[in-house]
Amino acid sequence: MSAERRLRELGLVLPPPRKDRDNRVRMLRSGNTVYMSGQSGPLDAEGRPLMVGKLGRELSAQQGAEAARHTALDCLGTLKGQIGDLDRVVQVVRQLGFFNCTPEFGDLPAAMDGFTDLMVAVFGERGRSTRSCIGVAELQAGVPVEIEAQFEIRD
Repeated sequence: MSAERRLRELGLVLPPPRKDRDNRVRMLRSGNTVYMSGQSGPLDAEGRPLMVGKLGRELSAQQGAEAARHTALDCLGTLKGQIGDLDRVVQVVRQLGFFNCTPEFGDLPAAMDGFTDLMVAVFGERGRSTRSCIGVAELQAGVPVEIEAQFEIRD
């Protein structure tokens, strides 16, 4: 199934691609693999946090999943800006989520599902990938999540 068509069917609108800053790039292509730098979120169009707090204190696992889902949309918007057409994605290869959480918070997989579930909804079986998620003491501007991803693409 076409990823672009699936986005329309789901009623999802991708945000514009995030811009590179300073000496950091959002994405880097090497061969047929696109490596995405950590995407923090959720952020508004100006890069300001839409949600702040720690999972296990101010935020629940469900709110963490919502933040991860929003971050997934940002990732897809940036990816589309880089490669032009999401139908060029052969496979989502890897996901790595960092969650701003309390030491006791133990439901990181449920929070990461927000990202994973969106990738599967858009790409079908091509959206299933390896993944890891870890809890961290702090993220920039107090956002709840930062996610790195890798995609295999075709020319």
